[in-house]
Amino acid sequence: MAGLTREFTIALLGVLLLGAADAFEIALPPGSNITVLIKPRTPTLPGKPCYILVSKRFLPKLTINSGERITLAFSCQNPEHHFVAEIQKNIDCMSGPCPFGEVQLQPSTSSLPALNRTYIWDVKAHKSIGLELQFSVPRLRQIGPGESCPDGVTHSISGRIDATAVNIGTFCSNGTVSRIKMQEGVKMALHLPWFHSRNVSGFSIANRSSIKRLCIIESVFEDEGSATLMSPNYPAGFPEDELMTWQFGVPAHLRASVSFLNFSVSNCEKKEERVEYYIPGSTTNPEVFKLEDKQPGNMAGNFNLSLQGCDQDSQNPGILRLRFQVLVQHPQNESNKTYLVDLSNEQAMSLTIELQPIKQSRRFVPGCFVCLESRTCSTNLTLASGAKHRISFLCDDLTRLWMNAEKIISCPENRYCYRKPYSLQVPRDILQLPVQLHDFSWKLLVPKDKFSLMLVPAQKLLQHTHERACNTSYSYLMASAIQDLYFGSFCPGGSIEQIQVKQNISVTLRIFAPNYHQEVSRQGLTVSFIPYFKEESIFTVTPDTKNKVYLRTPNWDRGMPPLTSVSWNVSVPANQVACLTFSKERTGVVCQTGRAFMIIQEQRTNAEEIFSLEEDVLPKPSFHHHSFWVNISNCSPMSSKQLDLLFWVTLTPRTMGKRRQTRALP
Repeated sequence: MAGLTREFTIALLGVLLLGAADAFEIALPPGSNITVLIKPRTPTLPGKPCYILVSKRFLPKLTINSGERITLAFSCQNPEHHFVAEIQKNIDCMSGPCPFGEVQLQPSTSSLPALNRTYIWDVKAHKSIGLELQFSVPRLRQIGPGESCPDGVTHSISGRIDATAVNIGTFCSNGTVSRIKMQEGVKMALHLPWFHSRNVSGFSIANRSSIKRLCIIESVFEDEGSATLMSPNYPAGFPEDELMTWQFGVPAHLRASVSFLNFSVSNCEKKEERVEYYIPGSTTNPEVFKLEDKQPGNMAGNFNLSLQGCDQDSQNPGILRLRFQVLVQHPQNESNKTYLVDLSNEQAMSLTIELQPIKQSRRFVPGCFVCLESRTCSTNLTLASGAKHRISFLCDDLTRLWMNAEKIISCPENRYCYRKPYSLQVPRDILQLPVQLHDFSWKLLVPKDKFSLMLVPAQKLLQHTHERACNTSYSYLMASAIQDLYFGSFCPGGSIEQIQVKQNISVTLRIFAPNYHQEVSRQGLTVSFIPYFKEESIFTVTPDTKNKVYLRTPNWDRGMPPLTSVSWNVSVPANQVACLTFSKERTGVVCQTGRAFMIIQEQRTNAEEIFSLEEDVLPKPSFHHHSFWVNISNCSPMSSKQLDLLFWVTLTPRTMGKRRQTRALP
């Protein structure tokens, strides 16, 4: 005990030697209803404790009530690391008139120790009295849980429903929120870090008539920008069967769009949870939407958004909550132009217009929206077949968008499918849109073991390889729809006249360049249902006399799937000789089960050579005077020793009267 007294005496002597500069006098006027509480900050820092010194007494915390005047000091050099201050003013609007107007910081920050400070104004009012908090420029910006303000200054605002507190939200400076209206009282807390010299509250209180709802939040935009807002108590639940409104002030020359970022709904017994918009110029005000609906966009001028709760199931209430963004920007030229997309004659098709993936930027980026009927706008929009759609765009740069479409072609009845051709063409209404087409996929489905598919291109196709790459503005990507089998990427300008596949296949038209409009009009594939065959695919090839024809097995980089077989039907013109060359001497495949082999067969004589792809050396370049087959069949290989082959065919004029320079088949 003597040691502790000696420590206090030394600390007191140190404080007295520091002089009056480190002593603070706090005087609270009588009847001000202000209380100052200086208490230890949490968590408590390890090390030597710090105390509040008042009249030679060392105190762990201190409360100063209205009408008191107290001089205090600290027993340490850095009290901001040990203590925080709470200054609360209770304002009673129930027993007398409210002190409306600009709210002062009392006591001023200069008369308080340099501690983290929280000013709290607790205003109690009747349910029929409306209170309005007005915030001076630069207004407020709402933040979510886990977020913080750059300058450390935060505003926490709450209301009450009877005896239950409701958290309206936490806010930083530099935003759009200019006013918050509530009734039945309000509690406002201003948090200031110890190093901040702010000496004004930045808001005033005004009297308003009853607003007949939980709160009204006013958000004002002066120019382009965005605001993210949350329902009270977020991420916890919005109070049951309550109503609130956001009022947005938007200059008439700008356009606003609403996007719901996160929401959930509760389980309702009575009524229905919804959002209501009051939109200028609308003949159906208020416009009612479910939370899962696409929300309005491209709105000119001011508008209101209200959130209405319901009577919840007492056993399983669920949670109603909402986090959304309002984006305000200049209207674009395209926003006044409407496009008709007629998909009424299409079946089993969908078209999605969406933002291309881009890296996030910290600077303000204008929104890019697709609007249905010029009002329901979002960053992605899917149009279904069987209907006509009117769309417009609210976007500063339409190259930020792209389109992806999918169509299913199947065989519902066998007798109507056989040999019936289907054209794989992009509908003209899609091509006329001012947005680049990225992918158009056709899923071709056949009855199992009854039909196969035959694809005939409008122009002969080139298979993309490293040795001869496609350089057109589009390609066809072909893959099995039921197994890991990628046939390859194909583009116009080659020698492949026909592709037959055993079973379901996905054909994707992929666009690589914006000038595809000039080329895609010449594109086209015709698909027919043909009798079933067992090979995975058959390619019909007529080599070009001027170029090598490069061909490769499916799944080139990963190897052919186990136990699959592929054939190439190579046509040789009567006055030409074909040279067949393989890119390597051995395949390197190692089989676990089955055999991997290749057959080269002359079609005129049916003479054939069979090679074991696991054991034999691949044939040297061979010359063929007539059309021939190349068939490659895989075993079930070891994972590290897959089968992949690249070969090419070249044509040279046939020389009459000379001996064949060939290792050709007999």
